[in-house]
Amino acid sequence: MQESRTHKKHIVIIGAGAAGFFAAINAAINDPLLSIEILEKSTKLLSKVKVSGGGRCNVTHQCFDNSDLVKNYPRGSKELKQVFSHFGVQDTIKWFKEQGIVLRTEEDGRMFPYSNDSQTIVDCFISLANRYTIRIRTSCEVFAITKKKEGFELKTNQGLIAATSVVCAQGGHSKSGAYDLIKNLGHTIVAPIPSLFTINLPNEHIKKELQGLSVKRAEVKIEGTKLSYTGPVLITHWGLSGPAVLKLSAFAAQEFYEREYKATIITNWVFPLNQLEVEKMLKQIQKEKHKALPYSHPLFELPRRLWEFFCAQAGILNTKPWAEISNKEMMKLSEVVCRSNYKMEGKTTFKEEFVTCGGVSLKEVDFKTMQSKMVPGLFFCGEVLNIDGITGGFNFQNAWSTAWICASAISA
Repeated sequence: MQESRTHKKHIVIIGAGAAGFFAAINAAINDPLLSIEILEKSTKLLSKVKVSGGGRCNVTHQCFDNSDLVKNYPRGSKELKQVFSHFGVQDTIKWFKEQGIVLRTEEDGRMFPYSNDSQTIVDCFISLANRYTIRIRTSCEVFAITKKKEGFELKTNQGLIAATSVVCAQGGHSKSGAYDLIKNLGHTIVAPIPSLFTINLPNEHIKKELQGLSVKRAEVKIEGTKLSYTGPVLITHWGLSGPAVLKLSAFAAQEFYEREYKATIITNWVFPLNQLEVEKMLKQIQKEKHKALPYSHPLFELPRRLWEFFCAQAGILNTKPWAEISNKEMMKLSEVVCRSNYKMEGKTTFKEEFVTCGGVSLKEVDFKTMQSKMVPGLFFCGEVLNIDGITGGFNFQNAWSTAWICASAISA
């Protein structure tokens, strides 16, 4: 007969977000005898889950090949390949299905609950926390973590709390000071800087005249670098947004930061065509439709208003037929379409989805367990680590996977 356990292990999780809840719940599922407590500095639980995906919660992304999946993480891709081999996208889908939540896939691969409501995920987590008697303390700020001979002592505004193990799941923060708890235990913190933001073009006419228009496949790049990404681009009232811009912002986060968010952004609105190919096509159209008005016949599947804007930039009058278009005007039009230069001056946070790169140095974490290599019993999961993904459910997948491994190690 197995000996009954009289002394419970007490697990304290700092942060009531996606990673914190997922770690707590899975640890409790693995070992219902664990005493688990979540400490949340604010009064809100799962606030990022609630607002993500426009309030629908982009749970994950339909990408089952881990080699492809990790390409969506500007930082942490190498470490996550190992993590995803233990708990990947299919495991996420299965886990939520076991809780009665079926996920559906949209055309771009993003996955949402069938309810199309993030509250479904929030309610699921709160319900499971209650079922497994996980204690949740809100308005509980942790001031210090002290390593003791056995376990830890946390100094909080609600008194001292003893713990066998501590899980740091505070998420990403814009200020280095937010990581002092971990730094004071001897860990290296990579200075946090913004990731996932849109590009401000305060002095460009394109955003003043064409806000709301989008192109399905364009290329955006930073002049003077090899940094470029393709995908849908949206013109907004402040500048450029859309998946290609957000991907560029994430992978070029350090570059943008060093340039103080001032750069020349070169945009090819008809990617993968280049300027020579476009010029050749325009000359062919000129031969075939010499009486037609270029201004009135949009090409390359560009929105009409955007095409008209490009024609005007090339100096082509709306009354001029193809036959009267000069070679100089033709070259200018092809240049505007394929190499539009915009002066970036600043950035704007993408919706409510605040993401930073930076956090706990990955060299100091054992990704087989998510435990600190320096402080036994200290664990990490989610965006508190120097890991970040592009938009599309990738940051949540990082949270689920690292939290699952964390929970497995704690309850072993």
